[in-house]
Amino acid sequence: MTPQPTLLFYCQHAMGMGHLVRSLALADALSQSFRVVLLNGGELPPGLSLPEAIEIVNLPPLRLTEGQLVSCDSRYSVTQAQTVRRDWILNSLRQLRPDVLLIELYPFGRKKFEFELLPLLENAKTQMGFPPLIVCSLRDILVSSRSDQQSHEQRILSTVNRWFDAILVHSDPSFARLEDSFQSRACLSPPVHHTGFVVGNRQKVSRDRSRKAQIVVSAGGGHYGFQLLRAAIEAHGLLSDLTMKVIAGPFLPETDWNKLCLAVDGRQGLTLVRCVPDLYSELCQATASISQCGYNTAMEIVQARVPALVVPFADGGEDEQLKRARRLDALGAMRVLEQKELTPKRMADEIRNLIDFKPTRTRLNFDGAWQSTEILCDLLKRRQATQRSYAAEEPARCLV
Repeated sequence: MTPQPTLLFYCQHAMGMGHLVRSLALADALSQSFRVVLLNGGELPPGLSLPEAIEIVNLPPLRLTEGQLVSCDSRYSVTQAQTVRRDWILNSLRQLRPDVLLIELYPFGRKKFEFELLPLLENAKTQMGFPPLIVCSLRDILVSSRSDQQSHEQRILSTVNRWFDAILVHSDPSFARLEDSFQSRACLSPPVHHTGFVVGNRQKVSRDRSRKAQIVVSAGGGHYGFQLLRAAIEAHGLLSDLTMKVIAGPFLPETDWNKLCLAVDGRQGLTLVRCVPDLYSELCQATASISQCGYNTAMEIVQARVPALVVPFADGGEDEQLKRARRLDALGAMRVLEQKELTPKRMADEIRNLIDFKPTRTRLNFDGAWQSTEILCDLLKRRQATQRSYAAEEPARCLV
């Protein structure tokens, strides 16, 4: 039996956990055709379901706080973690000699991690007889409101055109294309493939009519969800006969968690939990959803067809979630409340209107994980055919 080709997949979730969740769903699908080894650079939230068919190398975890790298493991300083991570990554490359090197987001983001990514790319290109197929994995919409956007895009172009062989954009092109948030798209040398949205392999869960109707409030990993969660709890106090379940997220800071616990103490019809095993199942059973508008949560809302109010994260010039929310609002899939307009009273008013909101069924492509697998298999076959042709011609060259 011919062994599966090896795919080395680098993923670094630095603020939330959306990049990790999407990468795991993609890795699960890829494992049907590849031996998948995932280099995980961030914290693994407790209770997260991991695909059985993939191998995971957990690097000393780092995250970004106010633009600076922070070590999530007390055994390592940031400098120590950087050294260990770089060694582990390069050692994985040497041992595995992958056929495909898949890198999530970089160089369209993750500039703070160039200390390990540039050596990875250079070694992949120069230290292997036949370099692997090097591919970038991107979400649907990029942040595009930077003060230095032009120079930022020029840096991306230089890196992509030098090192990468292809770009996978995990979006339905009828919803968002790369050029919508990357103005220099025409100057990219590698081909760009829009794959459709990458989501978990699941079916809509029928609502259990015996369960009490409730609104589900969530904030992804929780690192930046306190403002939304607190506003929802305060809005609950302005409404009557309303049951609400607030999911704080595994990465909500402990001080914020304690504040929320005090806010819900003794309140009827209000439940606060850190995590749930499956947010999608919660949404399928919910009367309505209140959340931010990250990639994964937004796609789960659309799939569950639950009435939803989203408050897109917008700190520090981040505009990705707001762009996604406005496009989904235009499709009739959800309602939007901008973060700058968020108050408990305004949220209470929006919740009253939300109960009667009926989301429109969308026709978005959710086959991104499987289409990504097909695209990579096809690109790899072409690469290997070229390599075999080159190897066959090499002896003739030596005789000339």
